[in-house]
Amino acid sequence: MDASHKLIIALDVPDFGQMKSIVERIGPAISTYKIGHQLFTAEGPQVIHYLKEQGKSVFLDLKLHEIPNSVALAIEAAGRHGVDMVTVHATGGGKMMQAAVEASSEFPAMKILALTVVTGLSDRDLEQIGYIPSCEELVLRLAKLAQESGCHGVVASPKEIALIRSNLGDELLIVTPGVRPADSDAGDQSRIGTPEQAINSGASYIVLGRPVVKAESPALAVKNIIHQIHQIETSSTN
Repeated sequence: MDASHKLIIALDVPDFGQMKSIVERIGPAISTYKIGHQLFTAEGPQVIHYLKEQGKSVFLDLKLHEIPNSVALAIEAAGRHGVDMVTVHATGGGKMMQAAVEASSEFPAMKILALTVVTGLSDRDLEQIGYIPSCEELVLRLAKLAQESGCHGVVASPKEIALIRSNLGDELLIVTPGVRPADSDAGDQSRIGTPEQAINSGASYIVLGRPVVKAESPALAVKNIIHQIHQIETSSTN
C-alpha cells in the first residue's frame, strides 16, 4: 500500500466551509477522510456526498452503540450514502456487531470497524466506570470478540497494535487514532504514539486530525507525514 493511502485525515472542524477548504488545500495527496460526530451533526450527509464527489473514501466514525436492529438500519443508511468504513462500539456486544456486518453485506466495499477502547481513556478511567481489566486486556478481549463477530477491523490506539497483531494475526484491519508527530501536543488523548510507532507495530491505517487541520499549511503537514511514513516503511524493508 502506498504511504499516502495509509493516512486518514480526521475532519474535526465545525462546518462544511472549513471542511471544504481543508480538502481543497490538501488536494490529491489524501484519498480517505474521517467524518466524526461534530461535523456530521452540524452538516449531515452533505459532507459525505461532497467527499464522494471529489473521489475520496469516507470513514464515518459515529461509534454506533445500540440494539442490533437500530445499528443495522444505521449501517444500511450509511451504505446508501456511499460510506466506505463505519465504526461500531465493540462493547455493544457480539450480536450487535454481527448485525452490523450482515447489514453491510449489501455494500461489498464497506468495512465495519469495531472500536475497542477510545484513546482518551486510561486504566484509571476504566476502573472508575467499572471495568476491571487494564486497557490492554480490554482492548484484546474486545478485538477478539469483533473478529469472531465478523468485523473487518478494529480501532485501537498505538499502544495495543502489537498485542492485537501477535494474538489475532495480520488479516484484521487495525485503524489507529491517537497518532501524534513527535513534536505535537497530546491534547486530550491518553494512549498515543508517533507515526513510526504505529506503522512499525502493524497499523493498517493511521488517523490524524488536529496536527493537520490546525496546521498553518495542512498540505505541508500531510506531505511531511507521508514522507515520514515512506521513510519508516523503507527502513523496515532494508
